[in-house]
Amino acid sequence: MIEKNYQPADIEARMSVIWEDSRAFRAGRPDRRDARPFTMVIPPPNVTGSLHMGHALNNTIQDILCRFQRMRGRDVLWQPGTDHAGIATQMVVERQLMERQQPGRREMGRAKFLERVWQWKAESGDVIINQLKRLGASCDWSRERFTMDEGLSRAVIKVFVELHREGLIYKDKRLVNWDPKLLTAISDLEVQQVEVKGSLWYLRYPLEGKSFNPDDPRSFIVVATTRPETMLGDTAVAVHPDDERYAHLVGTHVILPLVGRRILIVADDYSDPEKGSGAVKVTPAHDFNDFEIGRRHNLPQINVFDQEAALNLVGNEDYLRGLPEGASQLAEELHGLDRFAARKQILARLEDFGFLERVEPNTHMVPHGDRSGVVIEPYLTDQWYVDAKTLAQPAISAVRSGATSFVPKNWEKTYFEWMENIQPWCISRQLWWGHQIPAWYGPDGKVFVAETEEEAVGNALGYYVEQEVITQEQGREMALDRNKRADFIMRDEDVLDTWFSSALWPFSTLGWPGDTPEVKRYYPTDVLVTGWDIIFFWVARMMMMGLHFMKDAPFSTVYIHRLVRDEKGAKMSKSKGNVIDPLGVIDDYGADALRFALARGAAHSHDIKLSPQLVETNRNFATKLWNACRFAEMNACALPDGFDPTRAKQTLNRWIAHETAHATREVTEAIEAYRFNDAANAIYRFVWNVYCDWYLELAKPVLLGEESDAKAETRAMVAWARDEILKLLHPFMPFITEELWEVTAKRDGLLALAPWSLKESAVTAEELALLATASPTDPLIPPVLLAFDAADFSDPAAEAEIGWVVDLVTAIRSVRAEMNIPPSTLTPLVLAGGSAETRERAPRWSDVVKRMARLSDISFADRAPEGAVQLLVRGEVAALPLKGVIDLSAEKTRLDKELTKAEADIKRVDAKLGNEKFVANAPEEIVEEEKEKREAAVARKEKILEALERLKKAV
Repeated sequence: MIEKNYQPADIEARMSVIWEDSRAFRAGRPDRRDARPFTMVIPPPNVTGSLHMGHALNNTIQDILCRFQRMRGRDVLWQPGTDHAGIATQMVVERQLMERQQPGRREMGRAKFLERVWQWKAESGDVIINQLKRLGASCDWSRERFTMDEGLSRAVIKVFVELHREGLIYKDKRLVNWDPKLLTAISDLEVQQVEVKGSLWYLRYPLEGKSFNPDDPRSFIVVATTRPETMLGDTAVAVHPDDERYAHLVGTHVILPLVGRRILIVADDYSDPEKGSGAVKVTPAHDFNDFEIGRRHNLPQINVFDQEAALNLVGNEDYLRGLPEGASQLAEELHGLDRFAARKQILARLEDFGFLERVEPNTHMVPHGDRSGVVIEPYLTDQWYVDAKTLAQPAISAVRSGATSFVPKNWEKTYFEWMENIQPWCISRQLWWGHQIPAWYGPDGKVFVAETEEEAVGNALGYYVEQEVITQEQGREMALDRNKRADFIMRDEDVLDTWFSSALWPFSTLGWPGDTPEVKRYYPTDVLVTGWDIIFFWVARMMMMGLHFMKDAPFSTVYIHRLVRDEKGAKMSKSKGNVIDPLGVIDDYGADALRFALARGAAHSHDIKLSPQLVETNRNFATKLWNACRFAEMNACALPDGFDPTRAKQTLNRWIAHETAHATREVTEAIEAYRFNDAANAIYRFVWNVYCDWYLELAKPVLLGEESDAKAETRAMVAWARDEILKLLHPFMPFITEELWEVTAKRDGLLALAPWSLKESAVTAEELALLATASPTDPLIPPVLLAFDAADFSDPAAEAEIGWVVDLVTAIRSVRAEMNIPPSTLTPLVLAGGSAETRERAPRWSDVVKRMARLSDISFADRAPEGAVQLLVRGEVAALPLKGVIDLSAEKTRLDKELTKAEADIKRVDAKLGNEKFVANAPEEIVEEEKEKREAAVARKEKILEALERLKKAV
């Protein structure tokens, strides 16, 4: 018996237990042993994380695909797990230590600190997994993995060692994004560009051999900079090769102000003649672009900062080399100053000596650490790198050949642009939490890379014995005594970038490097669902690693979803206060409502605008479905054994069979094409409009009438269509559909394992045969429900008749709304020049049409009477005589005013959108909002014009 009120919280808790206890989502179930596999890997959320709207969208889409394919009879493995999230996790634990006034990690030492992190992970690490379960994610939770599991760690070490052996991993001194608070290199993904209102300082650099005079432009060259503190590390000034103003200076030198260093003027295309003075200072150790200029021109690299972004000048040989006598005094005065404090002092000195020409306000983007919040410093350090350019070539070819395709396809351009211009990948991080780099250093700095410490130590000691650095006896002692070798052979303290381990996720989770059955069966995966922002950082790297180690692309399809924004189109952020908490939404409206709202908005072309009110609308849809099923139950609608919907005799029932098959095909094809919004909206329309508003309404007279064959058939058809609806909706709204299936379908087995209905998208004949011969004692295996062919249900005659009723009532309702006719006012209807079919069917449906369209009478005539509003319904005229019912002249006046207003709204928006300055400077969400206003105004104008045209014919 269906409860009176729909209570999602109760249903969700109960269904979660049923699915878990039944092992419904296990890959390799006995009944799917010989079925074709379908594999997806979850983008592993950070172990520190909690569910946000991006997770909710991403996992809803994945779950739709997995439930859909599971119902098609596939052996589905949706591989779950979490990422150790190096920086984020280490920060959480360090913050806890500080808040509890306990010793920090340095005081604790590495081993004790890592024990503490593992303890925290055990206590809190599964929070987001439980939240994903609340969302309804149908992962095989028995296979949950963690990027620092023993097996995954073994895979990481093996990959590092093999790539190093092949020369694809190496150590180099390059610029990195350096976080001076966390004291580590970070990836581009962890850098947040923040718009800052700053300044652009124009500095005079004296030309060598000229007597510097601030009033004589011939004695200096002007450079502009937003970071004057880095000038201490300048090693050149660059001008464009075609800039005639500076052509005579290329190859000469300037004297670096304050410092006295003699630096070269070089010609380089990077310098923009149209920007600033056309000349730029070059600081190879403190700017990514300058680093490349420095490499092109073989310039020195002078690092003037320490790890905390304070000036490091005293004892800095690179800085002091070649400076004139007395220049060391400046070094002593500025040494140890924070970069921004140093900026003030340097600017004051530049101004005092006449080197500061002018200052302009300048709004520009400044990189900040997304976790520390501090300004990121381009920093020259020794780090480990992967030769990404070499690994990228097969990954590029795989997409170009179609072995892997992106949906939507336009994201392939983004992928190619990144991959074809890819830079070396910095994989080392100055952290303790993570996969420690398997490299050991001898006393002379020689590196020994190996899968185990024993192997590395053995190689190192053998080498140094051979080189006669140590004796054989010393080597034997060190091999046996860790303490004796501690000062001789040291392991690299750094850990690997989190993306390194997650790049192996599609095969390391299956047991690689072991030769496991799971690797053979479930690799490569079918689809990857992810956001566009990690195409470079995760998708590309999985492609590179998968192709290199597995010789096959890790997935055939990459589906890229858009962002979830607030209802105005603004990006959600804590600072804006517009973040919508998915768990709060689930508490208020249920997981199904949130999932369906996200699915309905998941279009290829635009981001999702979400509000609690939108979720509430989809909660109302769930309530509508609930009440429709209760209505069916209260009217004893049940599916009798052997019922064949294709043999229905009643026109109405043949029509709903036709419409159900059409909806099934529409939904199936949309999911197959990854058009989740089209699929969800097709179900919404079918359930709300076709099934509830039309079919059940039209069936009520039969269901409430005397017992008859028609009533029995209608009861069965109501139940059949309801069950098909539950199947169609299940991938999108799994909780409510599973509950209603259990209560109303009265069948053995779970809906999650029931076959999908459309024949060409259902299980194969072999798989159906396997289901039929499976153990009859297993209550989880549903009986074989042969999937239907949509063509079997095609019924043009039934569609023509019931479709006519629907279209006629809809058209009349629309006109009544346009003309402001009160619901209490009944109007006559004249069917003008109707065909024989219309004259035959109108009496059959007269009572229904009059009731639903608020009509007083239906009659026939050769032509429409005067003063009637004419409607075209399926090629025939239906006329509403409104003369005397409403004031046609007053109605025309009202509509004329509405038309003027709509046209004014369109003109106002066009003026805004035609203003290039507005489009360029207004926030994206504001521009998008204006475009939507225009669309709404245009639609309103078209409806008004239609209404006026009708009135014109009526007057």
